[in-house]
Formats: sequence, C-alpha cells, structure tokens
Amino acid sequence: MGVAPTVDGGTTWRSHGGIPVRNLWMLLVYAADLAGFLDRAEGDVDEETELPELLAILLATVVERRLRRSLSRGYRMTGAELPRVRGRIDWLKTESSSLLRRGLVACRFEELTNDTPRNRLVRAALERMATVVPKPDLSRRCGALARTLAVQGVSGKRPTRAEASTDQVARHETEDRLMVAVATMALDLLIPAEAAGDVHLTRLDRDERLLRRIFEKAVAGFYRHELGGSRRVRVQLGLGWDTAAPTPGLSSLLPGMQADVVLDHRERRTVIDTKFTGILTARPYGGESFKSAHLYQMYAYLRSQAGRGDARADVAVGVLLHPSLDRHIDEGVTIQGHHVRFATVDLARPSADVRARLLEIVGS
Repeated sequence: MGVAPTVDGGTTWRSHGGIPVRNLWMLLVYAADLAGFLDRAEGDVDEETELPELLAILLATVVERRLRRSLSRGYRMTGAELPRVRGRIDWLKTESSSLLRRGLVACRFEELTNDTPRNRLVRAALERMATVVPKPDLSRRCGALARTLAVQGVSGKRPTRAEASTDQVARHETEDRLMVAVATMALDLLIPAEAAGDVHLTRLDRDERLLRRIFEKAVAGFYRHELGGSRRVRVQLGLGWDTAAPTPGLSSLLPGMQADVVLDHRERRTVIDTKFTGILTARPYGGESFKSAHLYQMYAYLRSQAGRGDARADVAVGVLLHPSLDRHIDEGVTIQGHHVRFATVDLARPSADVRARLLEIVGS
C-alpha cells in the first residue's frame, strides 16, 4: 500500500500508481455511467478505502435506493399441476401421469415474479461483495441487502449472458439501469481477477488489472456524460477495414478494430485510445520512445477510415491517452494528414484538475 505525505505532515493512502482514493471514486462512478453519484455516499469513503470497498459502497447505495420502491417484476414461464386450466395444457404430461383421474391438469403458464435476470444479477453481486470486502459493517450491509432480495423471491443463481440479454432494461427504468450497471461492473471487474489467481483482490496497489479496466471505462463515461449534449460521443465503436476482393476465409481471420471513444463535433472527429500503462518504453540501446504498438494501432484506426466518403474521417485527430505514471507528457505530430497527440492525465491531481485536463485534451 502506498503512503504519501500530506501538506500538514500527515499521510494519506494512495494506490501503487499514486491515485488518491477520492479520484478512484470519481473514476468508478464515471465508469458505471453514474456521474450523478459523484457527491453521493462520499461520506462512506475515506483514505483507507480500497477498490472492492468502493465498488461495494456504490452497489449498496444504488440497491438501497432502488428498494425504496418495489422491485421491477417480469413474466416467467412455469408449469404446475392444477385443478383447473391455466394457460396452456401440457397434454403429454397430463396423460402420462394420469392426472385427469385425480382431477388435475398439467399447465404451462406465465407468472409475474421478482426472480428476473436483472434482480438475480444484483443479488449475485451483493453476495460476492459480502465475501470480498474486509470491513465488517460494509460486508454485513451487502449481505443484508442480498437477503432482502432473497426474501422477495430473487434466487441466488447468477444469470447467464443469454438470460441477461432477454431482460433488457428500458431507457425509462433509470433506477434499474443504475443498479444493473454497478452490479455488472462489480462482477466483471472482480471475477476475472480471481480467475487469474489474484489472491490480493482487496489490495488496490497490487491489482493493476482492475485499474486498467476502470480507467478505460471511466474515460469513456466521462466524455459521454460531459460532452454528450454538445457532441456525438460513441464508445467502443467498431471500425471496418476498407477491403477488396477478400478470399473466402478472410472474414473469420481478419482482426477487428474497436476505438475506445470517438467524438464528432461539427467538422472535427477525435479518436481516443486509452491505456493504463506508462506512455513511454525504453529503447534497446538507451533512451525512451513511445510504444510502437500503440502508435500502429492508432494509425490503423485513422487511416483505415480515410478516403471513404466521410470528410471528418479524412482529417480525424487521434489521441493516445495514458495516466501520468512517471511523468507528464504532451506531444503531437501530423502523420499523413492526421494529427496524433500523445497525452497523459495526472490522476494524483485534485479531481477538478483531472476533469479539466480531460476536457482540455479534446479541445473543450
């Protein structure tokens, strides 16, 4: 765990990369598209709070808020042996089990239930958080919320991706959308790290994998929230190659391209690629350079879209955005008509400075 001196001579907890906990809270809420929660629940966040705890606080807060009203319900197909017909008769089961002799009919029907994929996802996330966070009060808080969902008929089995895809959250279901977003992020961020054999999940400074994914999601969420009203913001945008005469097996072998963030404003397009790594690498024979793989990736994003009838794509700007893990970098060059900027953001700065820097990088 990193410790840094404060102005008054004390110490404050910081991650291995030097990121204050309150900035991690900011990254988390942007990553989950919950910018409205920037100032909420901060009373529960102190400088000893670690990453899974931040996730648990955020999840518990949105679930408690959702439970102030009835959980959303959905229809589930079920079967039962009934004395009267309900829904459709299952004739095969009725005949094979000789149910008519007992005055019963096997029926298949839809019933309204709280046991929906979205609610099961949230319960699974709460139960996982209750076992991950080390603080007893927070663990009990998550466990109690999971039990509340169980009492209301929500089962504990996490839904499969196929099941979750059948339970799409409508745009007007704001509270459900917030709850599902945080639950999904909590499970997606923690489970892969466990599968990789990381036994230090609660030690933020030892788990750069979580930080990498959160940083990438947070940058996208920040621009979507802050610039969505004035610019077209597209996240994880798939880009196609300008191909001709492909061989039969090419489509299944050609790698895809996916830009982290694409901003369109009037005649300008900005393509942003985020990496939670140092922006520089050591040269084999001394000195430093930008990472060639990252530059090649951005070059492919920009040049593959040029000359295809989109004026903004022909002069699109690329930004390779990294945190300032070692030192501040802000350099740029124009390559074949496309300006490419190599920029860092210092996540150890006050959160207002971080937000201002992200806006400055895209010319806002």
